[in-house]
Amino acid sequence: MVSPIPLGTWPTPLERAPRLAASLGIDELWIKRDDLTGLGAGGNKVRKLQYTCAEALAAGATTLITTGAPQSNHARLTAAAAARLGLRSVLVLAGAPPAADRGNLLLEALAGAEIVWAGSTPVDECADVTAATMRGWGDRPHVIPFGGTSSFSAQGYVDCAREIERQLPQFDRIVVAVGSGGTMAGLVAAFGPERVYGVDTGAVADPYATVTELVNGIPGAGVRAADLRIDQSQVGAGYGHLTERVREALKLAARTEGLFLDPVYTGRALASLIAGAVPPRGRTIFLHTGGLPGLFGHPDV
Repeated sequence: MVSPIPLGTWPTPLERAPRLAASLGIDELWIKRDDLTGLGAGGNKVRKLQYTCAEALAAGATTLITTGAPQSNHARLTAAAAARLGLRSVLVLAGAPPAADRGNLLLEALAGAEIVWAGSTPVDECADVTAATMRGWGDRPHVIPFGGTSSFSAQGYVDCAREIERQLPQFDRIVVAVGSGGTMAGLVAAFGPERVYGVDTGAVADPYATVTELVNGIPGAGVRAADLRIDQSQVGAGYGHLTERVREALKLAARTEGLFLDPVYTGRALASLIAGAVPPRGRTIFLHTGGLPGLFGHPDV
């Protein structure tokens, strides 16, 4: 079994947020600061990349290829990880190039990533074609899946759960945005489904099926889809579209705790808390998965 390689700064802080808790009307709120993971402006994908990059190095890869939306946080951190490891990075992004590089795109360019715009072609298909072309040149690419997510990389959030257990042994629930599903899957594998509240961002068609499959692929873990807790009320017009409830959530976090969230993931997770998706009693942890650079590339904020 391949062991993860160190890419981040651990443990990330766990901070109390009393003013935000009071605004939400809940007893006690703590923020797990996985926006402060160190590499490439931080974010939850660093924990997963410690696993996927270990796989790539074990396979003798010279290039990391991954996919995402134009403001993908995972793509940005893949570029940063590749730079740290001395590898080439190729990012296959959906759609066509914008008029200017902003947000994550700017940081990816600084890290030396090559961007392939998929246009109307599905990004996974475009990534496979790109990898095949590179192999024809004699390169050794390693394709990292959407969001960097697999049952293997989801173990990065089993690691996170162990950190939390050392920092705050007693808590009632943890709230996390659900994109490609790996972060929630790792937490469910460690804590069980009762204490993990996911908030759907619209990134996958069926988050219940996605998270269930990932959890059941983690050694020693298992869950039924019916036992998962996922709030699907914050998707709005779909992944990447800013809603008014998310805009208000961004303002609330900034104005009560000086905490900056992103408009796709953590903004939706906090909007869910504002809407009362979790019980007000007890001790709640909010997992800050990062994504701040995407805020600067979002046209509607």
